[in-house]
Amino acid sequence: MSRAVRVSTRNASFQQWQALLTNRTKRHRAGEFLVHGVRPITLAAEHGWEIRDLIYPDRQSLSGWARDMLDRTGARPVAMDPALVAELAGKESAELIAVVGLPAPPPLPDADLVVVFDRPSAPGNIGTLIRSADAFGAAAVVVTGHAADPYDPKSVRASTGSLFALPVLQLDRPDPLLDWAARGGVQLVGTDEHGAVDVADHDLTGPTALLIGNETNGLSAAWRAAADVLVRIPITGAASSLNAAAAATVILYETARQRSRSRG
Repeated sequence: MSRAVRVSTRNASFQQWQALLTNRTKRHRAGEFLVHGVRPITLAAEHGWEIRDLIYPDRQSLSGWARDMLDRTGARPVAMDPALVAELAGKESAELIAVVGLPAPPPLPDADLVVVFDRPSAPGNIGTLIRSADAFGAAAVVVTGHAADPYDPKSVRASTGSLFALPVLQLDRPDPLLDWAARGGVQLVGTDEHGAVDVADHDLTGPTALLIGNETNGLSAAWRAAADVLVRIPITGAASSLNAAAAATVILYETARQRSRSRG
């Protein structure tokens, strides 16, 4: 491990890292974001993301995992006053905080299942959807329109590290994805509580883009018009609808179930 930088006061470096927690503009201007937790940091390293700095509490013993991360990532070690580490972590104890470089925008994949999240407003929902997309075999998540930031700490935490294993694209407009779908013969399956077809009755085994709407307003008019079909999830009880990320999880499960049966 190279010689550690020591941070004992709220100096300029600390203030910049602190800004990464809440300021989207500063995250993207600096080209980096903060990552907390053993699994997310481990997956970032395993998937080859650029880990620039690893912050840890000064003068405290570290676990074997933390020492291994410091040794093998090539990150600059930053020994920080434990109270300041707690501020960056949002809790009393955190063994490591990683400062990770933002990736270059990935291309749309040559694959047969992607999930499109239209104008999500809650970063935690983005992270949850990314986790489900990873779990059920999607090749990418596309976040479109005026949306929360996938690299917000709440999104990163909710993804439990899947953010580092799955390409996440951000598009201002639907056009690039619509062109990609047309070229690849990809069906656009929108979700709507008033959809014409139950999701289990629609064939999801072919190349598919699942369209998930904003938490409050659902899919935009542009995406609704572009969809080849609008499917619904039958629900009972007092609930009028499902949370957007929960609805995506149900439809991803149904997609995986259909595909498993078609292969069998």
